[in-house]
Amino acid sequence: MKILVTGACGFIGSHLVEKLVKQNYKVKAFTFYNARGSNGWLDNVDKNIIKDLEIVSGDIRDQEFVLNNSKKIDIIFHLAALIGIPYSYHASKSYIDTNINGTYNILNAAKINNISKTIITSTSEVYGTAQTVPITEKHRLYAQSPYAASKIGADQLAMSFNRSFGLPVTIIRPFNTFGPRQSARAIIPSIITQINNNKNLIKVGNLNPTRDFTYVEDTANAYLSTIKNNNISGETINLGNNFEVSIKSILKILKEDFGYKFDVIIDKKRVRAKNSEVDRLFASNSKAKKILKWKPELGGLKGFKKGLEKTINWFDNPKNLKFYNSDIYSI
Repeated sequence: MKILVTGACGFIGSHLVEKLVKQNYKVKAFTFYNARGSNGWLDNVDKNIIKDLEIVSGDIRDQEFVLNNSKKIDIIFHLAALIGIPYSYHASKSYIDTNINGTYNILNAAKINNISKTIITSTSEVYGTAQTVPITEKHRLYAQSPYAASKIGADQLAMSFNRSFGLPVTIIRPFNTFGPRQSARAIIPSIITQINNNKNLIKVGNLNPTRDFTYVEDTANAYLSTIKNNNISGETINLGNNFEVSIKSILKILKEDFGYKFDVIIDKKRVRAKNSEVDRLFASNSKAKKILKWKPELGGLKGFKKGLEKTINWFDNPKNLKFYNSDIYSI
């Protein structure tokens, strides 16, 4: 079986690729072309894994590239996307080009090349602030940012290909995945990198929103569970911890459980516009448990703290910390 992973050079994608290779799948990894020849986080994984990978650099916005490079593929895991919410305020069209048009190219290639299974990656941001909790897959979709709107568009496009052409498509909808290699735009890496760079005054945004955090290894395991499951075509499945924690509580945990000492200042640059802030995300993972037979190994508050510990240990390594610049807030 040969599996194509788009966004393989990114946060979740690189962890998924590692797991696939370790389980002896043949993997073709799409990475984003750049003049430096960098393959993102894949450059930092075990060399024994890299040697067994077929890496192809390109751009999912290029229809011909996607079509030609998805031939003789059995399963597509589509993770490539523009994900920074603040940047979507400044470059909204880019999100349409990558997240909607790029997903179209994947779906069209899957249809033409008779791909047996296509897994599209969504985001909990498509729900907006929770109206009912825990959030099930039947919750309304409500875009509070151009990023969320682009992902709703991509999701609806995917389901239209399933309904119109019978394309075997499944939408996996992760809530807030965290762990090693995550972008410093995300709240947990942002805090940890500031601390590790000897900052005593930590800059944050809104402290009140709650999020449902899932450790990246658990998220990657959920993707693996789709491979041999033949009952998920046309389904949308949440991936979450069924546990919510506020940003304020995370700061408290870092102080009380990990012994960090710091003060906090609200940085206006990190605060979303009032109507764009998603105040609460709290996942129901009942469907994932039932259909995928998946549940997070690091579940609940205890599991969240264990995931934090693993993440902190990774960032404590100077070889990893060097990839982050805590002095710059990148949108």
